[in-house]
Amino acid sequence: MATEIKAPTFPESVAEGTVAAWHKKPGDSVERDELIVEIETDKVVLEVVAPEAGTLTDVMAEEGDVVESEQVLGKIGEGSASGSKEQSSSDDDSAGKSEETSDDKKAEKADDKPEEKKASGGGKKHEVKAPSFPESIQEGTVATWHKKVGEAVKRDEVLADIETDKVVLEVVAPADGALEAIQAEEGSQVESEAVLATFVEGGGSDQTSAPSSSGASSSSNDAGDDGADEKVGDKILAPAARKMVAEHDLDVAKIEGTGKGGRILKEDVQKAVKDGSAKKASSSTASKSAAAPAATPVAEGERVEKRVPMSRLRQTIAKRLVQAQQTAAMLTTYNEVDMTEIMALRAQYKETFLKAHDIKLGFMGFFVKAASEALKRFPDVNASIDGTDIVYHGYQDIGVAVSTDRGLVVPVLRDTDSMKIADVERKIVDFGKRGRDGKLGMDDMIGGTFTITNGGTFGSLMSTPIINPPQTAILGMHKIQDRPMAVNGKVEIRPMMYLALSYDHRMIDGKDAVQFLVTLKELLEDPARLLLDV
Repeated sequence: MATEIKAPTFPESVAEGTVAAWHKKPGDSVERDELIVEIETDKVVLEVVAPEAGTLTDVMAEEGDVVESEQVLGKIGEGSASGSKEQSSSDDDSAGKSEETSDDKKAEKADDKPEEKKASGGGKKHEVKAPSFPESIQEGTVATWHKKVGEAVKRDEVLADIETDKVVLEVVAPADGALEAIQAEEGSQVESEAVLATFVEGGGSDQTSAPSSSGASSSSNDAGDDGADEKVGDKILAPAARKMVAEHDLDVAKIEGTGKGGRILKEDVQKAVKDGSAKKASSSTASKSAAAPAATPVAEGERVEKRVPMSRLRQTIAKRLVQAQQTAAMLTTYNEVDMTEIMALRAQYKETFLKAHDIKLGFMGFFVKAASEALKRFPDVNASIDGTDIVYHGYQDIGVAVSTDRGLVVPVLRDTDSMKIADVERKIVDFGKRGRDGKLGMDDMIGGTFTITNGGTFGSLMSTPIINPPQTAILGMHKIQDRPMAVNGKVEIRPMMYLALSYDHRMIDGKDAVQFLVTLKELLEDPARLLLDV
C-alpha cells in the first residue's frame, strides 16, 4: 500500500509554499526520516522527510509548483529499492553490470552524506514566548523584530521588542540558533506568555546554506520553466528570494545562485545580505535611473498625507489624560521663581561638583529636593485617591517626565527625601538615556506620589500640566527668562521661571495648593533653607 508524502503544516502567517528541490527521483529507495523534498516559503525553507522506508513511486508536485499546507506531494511504495537492486544484480551474470551497480551505490552514498548531515543538523526546537506581564498590564504590541527567519543569532541576543502601556520589554534568544517561523508579526497584539515564534538550536543561514544548495543542485528534474520563478536579466529568482532582494535593494547580478540551473534561492540572498557582496553601487547611474520610476514625484500643489498607527504607549497616555480631565476637578495655580541664587550657586560649584561626583550639576536636583520638603509640609499634595478613599503616603516618590520617540514616560525617583542632589542628577540622566533607548524596566515606572514635568527644556514659557492619576498634583517647570523685576524699589533684570501646579480640587484645597507653591518658591530662591530645614 502506497504512503502519501504531504507538505508540512504551515504556520498561520504562511499561506503557501513552493517546491524548491526534490532530493529523490521516482524509483529511488528511501529510508525512514530521510530528506526527500524541500518546500520554500516566504519565511523559511521546510524539509519533508520520508514517513517510512520504501521506494518513491510518484511525484505529484514538481519543482516550482506552489503547494498548500498538508497537500500531497508524492507517494512511497512498499519494499526497498536497494533490495530490488541487489536482487537484480545477483540474477544478472554480467560482471560489468555488477561493477556498475556497485559504483552507483557508492555514488548514492556520497550524495546522501550531505543530506544526512543536514537532516541530523537540526537542533532542539523552542517556543519563543512573550514575557510574563505584571498584573496591571493585560497585553502588549510586537513593536520590532530585530532578527529575520533563518538569521543566525547568539544566546540572549535580542529577538524582538514588546511594547506595553508602560514599558518596552525585550525578548531574547533561548540558545544559539535561528528563528524557524514567526507567529506574531510586528503590530500584533499579544498576551502574557503568548507564543511569538519558533526557534531552532544550531540553525541559521550560515549553517544551512551549503547543504541546502547541494541538495537542490543534485535534483535532476527540469525547473527552468517554473511559473512561480522570475527571470531578472540572466538570473532566475525563486519567489522568496525575489521578495528578499526587493526588501534589501540588492543587485541580482552580484548574487551567485546555487539552485538548479543557477536558480537563486532564499539562502543565497541571505548569504549575500550577510557578507554585503550584493549591495548596489551608490554611484551607479543605472541603479538611480531604475529606481527613479519607483519614487513618484509629488505634483506641485499636491498635499501629501501619511497615516501610521498610534503606538500603544501613546494610546494609553491619551486615554489616561482624557480620563484625568473627565474625573478630576482639576485646577491650576501659578507662581514665579527668581533663579538668581540657584544659578549663582550652580556657577560657583559646578566644576567642583563634577570632579566630586562625576556628574553635571543641573537644576532638577534643586527642584526635586525642594519639592520633597514641600510635600512633607503639605501631605495632601503627596496623597492619592483610591475610589472613595484617600491614601496618605509617608514617603516621597517623585516621577520625572521624560520625552521619548514612543511618547512620554514617567520613571520614578524613590525616597527623594533621603537622596542627595548628586544622586538625583545621576538618576535623572540615567532615566533619560534608558527612556530614549527603550530600556526602562517595569520597576522604574511603577508608583509615584507626585510628578515634575519640565517643558522649559523645549522652550515652553507657560503651560497647564495634566495630573497623572491616581496622583493629585503635578508641578510644571518652564523656561528661565530674563525679565525686569522690581527689587528693593529698583528695576533689575532677573532670571525668572514660571511654575504651574495642577491639582485635584476633590483632594486639595486652593489654600494648600497656593501655599505649597509659595513654599517651593521660598526654598528655591534661598537654597540655604534646604540645608537649615526652615
